[in-house]
Amino acid sequence: MNIIYRVGIVVLLSSAIFACGGKTGNQGDVAFNQGAYDEAVQEYSKDLKYNPKNVVLLYNRGRAHEEQGQLDSALADFEAALQIDPNNFQVLLAISNFHYTQNNYEKAMLFASRAEEISGAPAAASFMKGRAMHQLGYTEDALKAYGNAIQLDKNYAPAYFNRGMLKLALKRKRSACEDFQLAKSLEYGAAEEAILKYCK
Repeated sequence: MNIIYRVGIVVLLSSAIFACGGKTGNQGDVAFNQGAYDEAVQEYSKDLKYNPKNVVLLYNRGRAHEEQGQLDSALADFEAALQIDPNNFQVLLAISNFHYTQNNYEKAMLFASRAEEISGAPAAASFMKGRAMHQLGYTEDALKAYGNAIQLDKNYAPAYFNRGMLKLALKRKRSACEDFQLAKSLEYGAAEEAILKYCK
């Protein structure tokens, strides 16, 4: 289970960092991308004084808080952003990820499901839903969610890998190893280790 947890977090955070690097013309983004998260929070806070309902600024400040381990502040910013834009799947996924890290899998599933229902939502929404369902023991539903992520993005390696791990737990070794091979073909590092360990 630990492997699945780490994989999900890496995927979400990398997509979130990309979002923070967007063209907002903001010094907070520069600081964030340099790893100066305290400075990023200060810069975002300055801009929010003049534009308190800017969802991007709230989300990015939340991400900076998150990087500092200030989880309550991060969640407050994400929830404020969601109040302004209830259909922002990036914010929904950030809240889902927050609850997942707190082992609150029901809430993680709820927010990921809401994100998944939004038109144009990325494969990460189905992937995160699958992770939460897996932790809750909804194995067949988790398999479907991972499958949905793959349908949305055939190159979404973590979904192949996590689906493989779940199939392995369900004693579907051959199918699991096929997923690991697919993840490996997409240069997913953990896949090779899984193949060596489980697919002899």
